[in-house]
Amino acid sequence: MIECVFEELASHGVTDAVLSLGYLPDRFMEAYPSSIIAGVNVTYAVESEPLDTAGAIRFAAEQAGLDETFLVVNGDVLTNLDVTKFLAFHRTKGGEATIALHPVEDPSRFGVVPTTPQGRVIAFVEKPPPGEAPTNLINAGTYIFEPSVLDRIAPTGRVSIERDTFPALAAAGVLYAMPDDAYWLDTGLPNTYLQANLDILNGRDVRHSVAKIVNGSWSHRSSKVAKSATLINAVVDRDCHVGANVVLENVVLLPGAVIEEGCEVRFSIIGPEAVIGRFSKLGATCVVGAKEHVAPESELSGDVRLGGV
Repeated sequence: MIECVFEELASHGVTDAVLSLGYLPDRFMEAYPSSIIAGVNVTYAVESEPLDTAGAIRFAAEQAGLDETFLVVNGDVLTNLDVTKFLAFHRTKGGEATIALHPVEDPSRFGVVPTTPQGRVIAFVEKPPPGEAPTNLINAGTYIFEPSVLDRIAPTGRVSIERDTFPALAAAGVLYAMPDDAYWLDTGLPNTYLQANLDILNGRDVRHSVAKIVNGSWSHRSSKVAKSATLINAVVDRDCHVGANVVLENVVLLPGAVIEEGCEVRFSIIGPEAVIGRFSKLGATCVVGAKEHVAPESELSGDVRLGGV
């Protein structure tokens, strides 16, 4: 996912980035020992304690010594927003900060951003109750900031960009927003992580394509899938084993996962080297952690989480 984000940034001329890390930072640094991701030079800003969204941005900017206009993106948002167009919009408005907006059907999970016809943000409403949002245009998680924004963020402690910084910028009249209908997906929940994979399989994420999709599914060449298995909108990563008469529907199998014979797995994420015992049934939305074993003939459904870091 990080590589997808960086590929998109590189296509708009981004050459250097700071990766703000708090949770399991070593995983990222070990994955990219050259400190290059998709051609972008990366430095790491590792928080010793949680600083929240604005505090993390200030910390990362200070670690990198930023003193010019800079872009901020959320690492779990997949989008093909035209960053070049976005930067041009920001510069024409002359504000301190600009937010990219995206229309959604249900804005209650997000920050809602009403604006004037000229694009100046009137208010920033974080996660309004269902049916009470003043607009369906939400904060899409991509921002452009002038260095002066950093001075508006307290130098220590937890500070929220959504609840503290953006409302203050809007009140000062220096916050703008640009609506855009580019592909956009916040992958912060299991069902939206699954949706990100399905969007690629079905061609809705036009920036990322996969070869050798068969009947809407993809299997890595190193994986072994029984001929009697049925795959519908499934992703089977490397070194997986899928047994006889298995049904996989809207499922992601991460590397080395094993699905034994006769299983039915739907709308679920199966972690690396996890094993689903024979004749088990897993339904929406199961997340099975790395190396977990589900006993044979298990039946699991609902908001199921097994294992973890």
